[in-house]
Amino acid sequence: MRLLVRDRLLGIGDDYWIEDEHGRKVFLVDGKAMRLRDTFELKDAQGRVLVDIHQKMFALRDTMVIERDGEGLATIRRKRLSLLRNHYRVSLADGAELDVSGKILDHEFAIEYDGELLAVISRRWLHLRDTYGVDILREDADPALLIAVAVCVIHLAQKERETG
Repeated sequence: MRLLVRDRLLGIGDDYWIEDEHGRKVFLVDGKAMRLRDTFELKDAQGRVLVDIHQKMFALRDTMVIERDGEGLATIRRKRLSLLRNHYRVSLADGAELDVSGKILDHEFAIEYDGELLAVISRRWLHLRDTYGVDILREDADPALLIAVAVCVIHLAQKERETG
């Protein structure tokens, strides 16, 4: 599954569509403005909320949380002892972990589980300006979760750059 994301996005209060490779609207990222913490909702094309994404309020490091139906699904934070600045760990509610690494701000990174590639986020294979792709490689992967992880790590990396 290949999805296209317009790059001008990812600001709080900004809403934007994620399309499939045929131009059909698949997901809406709904940025919630005027909130105490950074908050997004990922919705399907019919407007149903698939996951809620928000910044964890009282954390030592910037942390984003993904919830589905009010239940914690994943927690994303930058790896502590990483030599690479853009290396994030995703702790899933079931105890599993995803690894996200690459050039996050350049939109060139991968999401892996136990050494297996789940998704690649890249601008390389696109000719559309200000667009990056999310290529989901496994059919049994949760596309909403992987999109939410990509939104979170890009948002965290942007915040880190602005404050760092």
